[in-house]
Amino acid sequence: MEFQDKVVVVTGGANGIGKAIAEAFASEGAKVAVIDKVDGEHFVGDISDSHILEAFAKEVIDKYGRVDVLVNNAMPLKKGIDECSFEEFQHALNVGVAAPFYLTKLFMPYFGVGASVINISSSRDRMSMPQTESYTAAKGGISALTHALAVSLAGRVRVNSISPGWIDTDYIEYDGPDAIQQPVGRVGNPMDIANMVLFLCSDKAGFITGENICIDGGMTKQMIYHDEWGWKLEN
Repeated sequence: MEFQDKVVVVTGGANGIGKAIAEAFASEGAKVAVIDKVDGEHFVGDISDSHILEAFAKEVIDKYGRVDVLVNNAMPLKKGIDECSFEEFQHALNVGVAAPFYLTKLFMPYFGVGASVINISSSRDRMSMPQTESYTAAKGGISALTHALAVSLAGRVRVNSISPGWIDTDYIEYDGPDAIQQPVGRVGNPMDIANMVLFLCSDKAGFITGENICIDGGMTKQMIYHDEWGWKLEN
């Protein structure tokens, strides 16, 4: 129970990867504070709004007095250049980059000894599909923000990011081409990410900071061509 009574903050923690991370820390005895825009027993609010972030940070500090782990997980809007407006693109950057920056800043005086910040990026920070500019830009931004914060907070807080690949939040088991395009032979699930978050926040990772770790089953490392490995390109 390495995280017994540690204070853990998770953005976008009501569903999917964020929920798995929050539950994993809770199972280790941590006190978990979640913010999400969907209704629930957690703090409800849109993290693109600085006033919401300030109110949430105040609630956390008033209740716990410190923060040991901050996980910036909330997912930005995923729209492409054909349909994404300027305002929508800006909103994606607010959720994906500005909010993680500002929450880290708000909690900076209250981080406990050995604290960690984990930013959830995406393998989209290094590869793209068409019409995903808002999401891809936000994920690239948070990857860069990670090493900047790691240097600025050196000696006080370790800051790392994780870039998930294909993670199925419904824990569906895939076979055929969907599975074998990952060298490990399967699609990922939220616990693949949650387990790495716990490791990076533990004493075992005490020499790791400013790093981005891609967890994608090797998908970004395997070259796939039409009609190979059971995969066909369809226009």
